[in-house]
Amino acid sequence: MVDNRRLSLSLRTLHAAKHREDLHPALCELCVRHGLSHMTLLVVRNGGRSGLYPDYCTTYPDTWTEIYIDKGYFDIDPVIDVVRWGFLPVDWSSLNRRSAQVYRLFKEARSYDIGPYGLTIPIRGSKGERSLFSVTSNLPKRDWSRLRASSIHELQILSHYLHETMLSASGLREIGRYRNLSRRESQCLQLLATGRISKQIAADLGISENAVKLYLRSARQKLGAFTSYHAVAKASFLELIKI
Repeated sequence: MVDNRRLSLSLRTLHAAKHREDLHPALCELCVRHGLSHMTLLVVRNGGRSGLYPDYCTTYPDTWTEIYIDKGYFDIDPVIDVVRWGFLPVDWSSLNRRSAQVYRLFKEARSYDIGPYGLTIPIRGSKGERSLFSVTSNLPKRDWSRLRASSIHELQILSHYLHETMLSASGLREIGRYRNLSRRESQCLQLLATGRISKQIAADLGISENAVKLYLRSARQKLGAFTSYHAVAKASFLELIKI
């Protein structure tokens, strides 16, 4: 079940992060609020703008981050391959860890309290960016499964909102002009943010399910969003809807 108050508070926390130095404390606050060990956003591709990439913001310990970069773990980490998997979240339990190198990578990560469990959400930005949002947990496996199931909707919205926040705070996102959302488009996004599915949104608004899908599609097109979660996050980031 979606915790609307928690999601709203987390979006407000990210909205207040106007500069790069604001991102780390914001992520730490989100970890506590959502019961997670760590959060990371990795920008794999920046959409053609100049700069040093990959770029990232993370709550991982500095020592582990330095080791990860120095040892070139980008080249063997199966989490990085998630960027090629489309749009769906990927639980780390499904990653291929059979090689000795990958096994040692995850073992070393656990020694720095990264957590044995994790989830990564691939993000495709409107300007050709590619990012990965990852969360980790030290909870027992059963508790992690429950947390993942109850938080997946919120995390998908947060992942896209954080993507927009980081690019904006880094000076890599120029807020362009977007066509105004219609009343129905805003309503559909607003209800989607609460965890309602198309059929439920249709019943709430007294319209057909096909009409809901059309409104969500037109909202995505107006916002330059690839998914409905991306549209919700972007509309909230641009203050076109309130969550």
